[in-house]
Amino acid sequence: MAEAGKLRVATTSLAGCFGCHMSLLDIDERLFALLEKVEFDRTPLTDIKHCGPCDIGIIEGGVCNAENVEVLREFRKNCKILIAMGACAVTGGLPAQRNHLDLGACLQEVYLTEPGLVNGQIPNDPELPLPLDQVHPLHEVVKVDYFIPGCPPSADAIWKFLTDLIAGRTPRLGHGLIEYD
Repeated sequence: MAEAGKLRVATTSLAGCFGCHMSLLDIDERLFALLEKVEFDRTPLTDIKHCGPCDIGIIEGGVCNAENVEVLREFRKNCKILIAMGACAVTGGLPAQRNHLDLGACLQEVYLTEPGLVNGQIPNDPELPLPLDQVHPLHEVVKVDYFIPGCPPSADAIWKFLTDLIAGRTPRLGHGLIEYD
């Protein structure tokens, strides 16, 4: 459980580039002010592998495979508030660019027919998560409470959103805080 008076927060990255987590780290010294109000559960910073009971879950990236679905459902089950952060989580983003392609044909071209490949094969190790036919934004799989758009959202947008939410205000991102680079 979180220290008295602190909210418990978990974060993870699904199918994306990890840019949203980099923006979270870009809040720089404000991280210390944030840590006065929150305690982190599962994040890349804590190396905790499963999400425990949390007040807030923040997920970047779209849903492209069976493991992503499991992680997303675990977060939804354990987090009172779930936030989709960044274009991939909100709309599917760049990973969803493959949605107009047939998955089988795509795998065949990448692993079997690409020039320079000799004796290639489509990976089928049981340790690899099964790809989904389409990449999905989070809200197509679970209920999402809030969305932070951007690619990636700026550190200032993340800071404003989180401080509003932690203070009990409805988060609002005004002009200049939403960017798509």
